[in-house]
Amino acid sequence: MPRNTHFNPRHEPFATDSKLQLQPHETTGPLSFLNPTRARFRHALKKDQDHSPVDSTTPHLTFQWRSRDNRKGRHALVIPGSSSSSLRRTKQDVSPTQAVAGLPPPTNHPKQVLLGLKRMVTYYPYWDISYLVAALFLWGSVIWVLNAFFAWLPLVRPSSEFPREVEYGGGITAFIGATVFEVGSVLLMLEAVNENRAGCFGWAVHDAVEELEHHRGRKPYRQINGAPGKVIGEPEKACLQHHHANRDSLLARPEGPGPGPEQQQRDSQRDWTWWPTLYELRTHYLHDTGFLACLSQLVGATIFWISGFTALPGVLPASTTSPGLLKGLFWTPQVVGGAGFIISGTLFMLETQSAWWRPAWGLLGWHIGFWNLVGGIGFTLCGALGYSSASAVLYESALATFWGSWAFLIGSGLQLFESLDKFPVEVG
Repeated sequence: MPRNTHFNPRHEPFATDSKLQLQPHETTGPLSFLNPTRARFRHALKKDQDHSPVDSTTPHLTFQWRSRDNRKGRHALVIPGSSSSSLRRTKQDVSPTQAVAGLPPPTNHPKQVLLGLKRMVTYYPYWDISYLVAALFLWGSVIWVLNAFFAWLPLVRPSSEFPREVEYGGGITAFIGATVFEVGSVLLMLEAVNENRAGCFGWAVHDAVEELEHHRGRKPYRQINGAPGKVIGEPEKACLQHHHANRDSLLARPEGPGPGPEQQQRDSQRDWTWWPTLYELRTHYLHDTGFLACLSQLVGATIFWISGFTALPGVLPASTTSPGLLKGLFWTPQVVGGAGFIISGTLFMLETQSAWWRPAWGLLGWHIGFWNLVGGIGFTLCGALGYSSASAVLYESALATFWGSWAFLIGSGLQLFESLDKFPVEVG
């Protein structure tokens, strides 16, 4: 049996939750020799307390588990496409006994996109490691864009160059940018080895809007539109098992009551770890697409940091006196480190796909991986072209840094948007 069609029992999501049923034909991954990266669970809807029947307008909610979402603390609710039109009914369209509550609009709705952009500049969950990873890569990319201007603009418009611009402006920003990328990659690795293994549904299914709005005195995460009725989806923040919800620690899971079996399973697991055991590496992580992507990113960033350090003024002698040293300690780490970024971006793209050849156009994670792949290609080309002494080739080397930095900036901006939307809604 291919490895991507079933879970390791120790890492199966929702193994202790009897309300969620795994759909056997919905468990898949892009590569047969790696772990599943996506699965779908069907959630049984509860009837009202008065035992009134649920009519055909009631949407059948499902939960889409993805390894990337699980790592990022995100919980995707899937609304069947055939039910989407009925969800938009108003009070005048249906009788009170037939009305269904409006579920949150899809995440790709223009209004929700605007709300997500607003969160990027108004909400700073510093306790969320996924947010910190995205923020670090965003600021690191901004620094690399600035570095690219220092390196490329003097070649395009020599009159704009100030004394020792490339040496000081380019060298110092290269070191800072490489260091920020390294710190972000370390946190990315910690995020990967502290994934939530039990899984978390993250959405409560309530019987009435009144219960929703008064449940522990909390309001919904998003404004719920539509008529009052029987079925509604809401992010259940109070019982999330992911460490992302804990404001007191980056990696520890939040304290609080939980379902009996799940609470016992949580108590039996360590809250977080610096590195998995050898057994976990052999049986799970070395077969996990996301872990391999994060590992490639960390290795690439660590090697790439060498070129950032040697870019500092005075670290290496002038290129005219020691060209071999410059190639070995400055250009080569860029090529090798950039190759790590290419591998990482490719794996991040594959992780979101249902098949290795089918792009996941509708998922943010795929586009994040794509732009990181483009950025990795740019940084690799910068180092590869730097071996030449021809002015035209060095121009292309600086230009590759320029467009590669912008690609990383786009990818990290999308990643920041993703990290702040923990409860995406999809129409299946």
